[in-house]
Amino acid sequence: MKYFTQLKAALFFTSLLPLLRLGWLGYFSQLGANPIEFITRSLGTWTLVFLLLTLCVTPLRHLSGWIWLIKLRRIVGLFAFFYASLHFITYIWLDQFFDWQAILKDIAKRPFITLGFSAFVLLIPLAATSPKAIMKRLGKHWQTLHRAIYLIAVLGVFHYLWLVKKD
Repeated sequence: MKYFTQLKAALFFTSLLPLLRLGWLGYFSQLGANPIEFITRSLGTWTLVFLLLTLCVTPLRHLSGWIWLIKLRRIVGLFAFFYASLHFITYIWLDQFFDWQAILKDIAKRPFITLGFSAFVLLIPLAATSPKAIMKRLGKHWQTLHRAIYLIAVLGVFHYLWLVKKD
């Protein structure tokens, strides 16, 4: 049990490394010619990485027989939400400066943003229902709700691919 607690702590701190890297690069003015775009894309990429890692836990558990992996999935999923939230905030605040008319124009001009926003909105109830007490209260409905992760991952992948294809 002691080793598992240490493993969870190591996973937690390792999951913060992408954010620390951004802070480091920002501190030393290494974010490139368009720092807001660099930050937004980096946070979006890490959101997708954590989403896909979340989806890898169950197959890896089945293939390896390591039942304990399932206990790490929540941390990875919550970090997906954490990076998605930072990605969203960066877009709304730093990129658009809360200019809702500009955001609506941007959505009309670049519909891949709609996919990303949809994925983010769907992530919110998953993060909100991750505590064990809520899991117990929801019972079998919790698992039904959390199956939305598959749709979220598809939306996230298409959001990313559509963005990359446009570039």
